Amino acid sequence: MDKALVLFSAAEDFRRELAGALPGYGLIFNEGGNTDRISPDTAGDITVIFGNPGKDFIARCPRLKWIQLQSAGTDGYVNGELGPEVLLSCASGGYGLGVSEHMVAVTLQIVKKLHLYRDGQNRERWQGRGEVKSILGSTVLVVGLGDIGSEYAWRMKALGARVIGIRRTARPKSDYVDQVYLMDRLDELLPQADIVALILPGTRETEGIINRERLAKMKRGAVIVNAGRGSAIDTEALCDALESGQIGGAGLDVTAPEPLPEGHRLWKLEGAVITPHIAGGRNLPETARRIMKLNLENAARFAKGERLQSLVDLKTGYRTLV
Repeated sequence: MDKALVLFSAAEDFRRELAGALPGYGLIFNEGGNTDRISPDTAGDITVIFGNPGKDFIARCPRLKWIQLQSAGTDGYVNGELGPEVLLSCASGGYGLGVSEHMVAVTLQIVKKLHLYRDGQNRERWQGRGEVKSILGSTVLVVGLGDIGSEYAWRMKALGARVIGIRRTARPKSDYVDQVYLMDRLDELLPQADIVALILPGTRETEGIINRERLAKMKRGAVIVNAGRGSAIDTEALCDALESGQIGGAGLDVTAPEPLPEGHRLWKLEGAVITPHIAGGRNLPETARRIMKLNLENAARFAKGERLQSLVDLKTGYRTLV
């Protein structure tokens, strides 16, 4: 019997609906995500995995046909880990609300200096921190105009910003974006931006895309927000830019390395606001609801032989568009 493995805690209603979406499949619920105890015989029958399995376990599943990731990012699955016969779909579309709201919150926190006032509160200091900035009339450069980037762009436009988007491939411009360019225009756009938002996947092309030279090209005092992958920014160069005032603030939900180790200089920099990669977690119930809906929708599509939502191109690591 074909088996489907679920590598996360699943509520009873999800289990019931998944059974209905995949008739004839044996369902295995491994809530802890630990695959070490799954026997070779069982692994040999697994054709579908809901979750983010390790590379070693994938190799133990010779009949594997489809992996439904629970993350929007696909790094770790598109560099030869999967054979061409395996379908890969991600959870893009599930995280836009939660991550974009987090990014807006961090952006406002930095431009209004709320992080500095919180530091002052902790030191019991009644002290003004001077001039702040407004989103109204500012220029926001969104690097990575996918699901999350588009939601962030829409919210920043609603606050009165001029929004410029950068995407990997040419597509029609949305009403909430004033201009859209491809990645080859990044260097000329960086000096225009008051706020640079990065929502990029972890690929060879995006690693270190914001390096020392590009930080120097940014408008002095500009803010950078990163909710994609920490590898997109040269961390040491960012620390230097924050210390010199070249960068006015950095809102980082992702870092390199990650987790950020104790004693790292980035922790102590006044202009840095750091959260431990939680913007896209399931702390927001709506995020969990959207991802479970995607799991079930794709399960039904897979059983019928239909095209999956958020299907990933194994050559690029990006979801395919139709």
